[in-house]
Amino acid sequence: METINRLKEKVFAGGEITYEEGVSLIKTNHKEALFEASAEITRKFCTREFDSCSIVNVRSGKCSENCKWCAQSAHYNTGCHAYELMGRDECIESARYNHERGIKRLSLVASGRSLERRALDEVCGILRDIKNNVGISTCASLGLLSRDELQKLYDSGVRRYHCNLETAPSYFAKLCTTHTIDDKIKTIETAHELGFEVCSGGIIGMGESAEQRVELGVKLREAKPLSIPINILSPIPGTPLADVAPIGDDEILVTVAVFRFLHPRTQLRFAGGRGRLSRETQLTCLAIGVNGGIVGDLLTTIGSQIDEDRCLVEEAGYRF
Repeated sequence: METINRLKEKVFAGGEITYEEGVSLIKTNHKEALFEASAEITRKFCTREFDSCSIVNVRSGKCSENCKWCAQSAHYNTGCHAYELMGRDECIESARYNHERGIKRLSLVASGRSLERRALDEVCGILRDIKNNVGISTCASLGLLSRDELQKLYDSGVRRYHCNLETAPSYFAKLCTTHTIDDKIKTIETAHELGFEVCSGGIIGMGESAEQRVELGVKLREAKPLSIPINILSPIPGTPLADVAPIGDDEILVTVAVFRFLHPRTQLRFAGGRGRLSRETQLTCLAIGVNGGIVGDLLTTIGSQIDEDRCLVEEAGYRF
């Protein structure tokens, strides 16, 4: 517990937790002390405003990339519902639905390494219409875009770009070989240069070690994210990770706590996979670090209902 308190005081003083220190935290036997310390860090550096967002899967399936966790990869037979670009009216209706229920931001997410010019132009037009006609803030997750493509997106009114690093650099190539973390960092750096806020996180429970979760947390500093989505793997039949054993709730909670030590001022966001957690565990996550979330349906799995999330968040002491 002495180490936990020392590292908490280091964070309070503006210091940065090293990889080795992060490993000592994730390996601690004093979990309750770790949770209390991360809760203190959250209370000190974060507001009580819960940052909510929702996503629309604007293009699904037939992805060229071979990410082993993903139902949308064309490399695997998952039965994923594949479709080309969703219609403009349907996207605007979804934006209005979420805005009326108090959701702060809507993100359009598209399968594929990137969007070809025609598709990008259409998505930018939809995002511009959402901004002008609905008023909800917008985000996009459209793959590995070039500077010119990101500029076009920025010009449409989008101010946040999402690109997950997904996992530790030492583990990434075991899960995907069609692109690299460096490809992602390049896109993220360009987005920053153009003035975007960045949302970047990963997935835990894909067979990585505890040390590699810390490695991901440290690597995310290069992305300088305003928001870090923490996904929990939902094994999908047909993918190479279909039979991966789920990680325990304690591992999830410890990961959240360590990420709060590593990123004291950043929004830690509930994302995919949290539906498997009990209400009690979700409330603990909210106490020790999580202060944002993706609500509503997710990409290829069902998410949570907005009203249920509002009750959960308010019970945890946040303003939705």
